[in-house]
Amino acid sequence: MTISELRTDRLVLRQWREADVLPWAAMNADPLVREFFPQVMNYEQSAGSVEAFRAELAERGWGWWALEVAATGEFIGFAGLDPVDEEMPFDGVEVGWRLARSAWGHGYATEAGHACLDHGFGVLGLPEILAVTAAGNHRSRAVMHRLGMTYDPADDFEDPTIDGPLRYSVLYRSRNAKAG
Repeated sequence: MTISELRTDRLVLRQWREADVLPWAAMNADPLVREFFPQVMNYEQSAGSVEAFRAELAERGWGWWALEVAATGEFIGFAGLDPVDEEMPFDGVEVGWRLARSAWGHGYATEAGHACLDHGFGVLGLPEILAVTAAGNHRSRAVMHRLGMTYDPADDFEDPTIDGPLRYSVLYRSRNAKAG
């Protein structure tokens, strides 16, 4: 399958490279980047996730893309679309992102999110795309709002894959305007 590469004015969403593993691992070891996850990730976990992302992109042509700044080629994180985990109390495809702290505050997550939504609706023909985060993750929730996603408190849920205070989660939705 051909792997889709997405481009925006400032970003490239692409297949993962070996050179991405080290900055990805450093990012996932940062407690602030992983603030709304149960724990930081070690090098082996991060490297394993890159291999899984590569395989999913090769199999489907879409998934969690590596994210780089187009002008410099700097790796800044990931963004993409992925089927919701089986353990969740709902199904569908979710949009997501995770950026290195140095990339925060530049609008990159919103820009990448728009590219993913456009791809999901325009190319994949998805009827709806979801976004999930811990209830207290106000930065990600602000991105979801800027993406035009809707929030209904009735969709709040407890993430069955997480124990502790991060378990309480929120669900945002975006409907494909062409899906009727």
